[in-house]
Amino acid sequence: MASNVINDFPKISVADLLQTAPAELEALVLAGEEYLNSQVISSDRIQKLGLALTGFTDYLRKGRLKIVGNSEISYLSQLSDEGQTAALAKIDPEVVSCILITKGLAAPFSLKLFSESNKIPLLRTGLPSSRAISLVTNFLQERLAPQITIHGVLVEIYGIGVLLLGESGIGKSECALDLIARGHALISDDSVFIKRIGEELVGDSVELTRGHLEIRGLGIVNTRELFGVSSVGNKSRIDLSIELRAWNAVENVDRLGLEIQNREIFGASIPLFVLPVSPARNLSTLVETAVRVFLLRRSGSDSLEQLIQKHNTMVSGSS
Repeated sequence: MASNVINDFPKISVADLLQTAPAELEALVLAGEEYLNSQVISSDRIQKLGLALTGFTDYLRKGRLKIVGNSEISYLSQLSDEGQTAALAKIDPEVVSCILITKGLAAPFSLKLFSESNKIPLLRTGLPSSRAISLVTNFLQERLAPQITIHGVLVEIYGIGVLLLGESGIGKSECALDLIARGHALISDDSVFIKRIGEELVGDSVELTRGHLEIRGLGIVNTRELFGVSSVGNKSRIDLSIELRAWNAVENVDRLGLEIQNREIFGASIPLFVLPVSPARNLSTLVETAVRVFLLRRSGSDSLEQLIQKHNTMVSGSS
């Protein structure tokens, strides 16, 4: 399985944050506008500056958005101009990429001066700190998630994201085409763009090729035009992987399904079915069935276990 890591350590400029963050944030630039492109955020963790203003700065980490809320502003307002400057001087500007004031509070002059003199953008939002932290954290988790591109096909079947894997020419795209004709949705063909968000894998398509399949003998086909809007899906969590493998390349076929296999992709483990491919096998039906088996097992039902239990009952009854 060929794969190409795009970026293990993504980062985002403050300018990009302002342009692409949810509209609800409505962040305004109060100072340091000329440094929006040069300052970058590399972590989805948010930090408040309260303790740092009192001198405890060990917890501050570079690359994290810093929040100044009501408690920080109230603390600064109780200090003299010299006291405010001294409090801010305790903070190492090298660990501050950006400061966001919440609740629409007015920025003290000392804070504006600190930002300008240290080339740090100072922003303000009308949202309370709790909501701003939640909103920005969710946004940054998506934008800063480690990324990888995998050669395969991603389809959504019965609400389950299924990653089809296998050597080039094994029939992944043809199988996906048949699945689409049965009413399922294509997420991505050939190259699946994957992000790891927490413990989950989320797959998507490059926008340029979204809704297109490469079928040998037919070329590039537009599934939206052929099968309608519902045939194309947006990004999907990857719940299951199915590897299509040439029959002669499968050394030991598990005929009973006793062993539940897993495949590790980008550090996350997801269930795996290996389906031997031969001319007489209907791959789309097999893939659909594999998804149904996966759903049954996830709900606690396992046909093999039920058969073994029936067998054991018969044996114990006859002995």
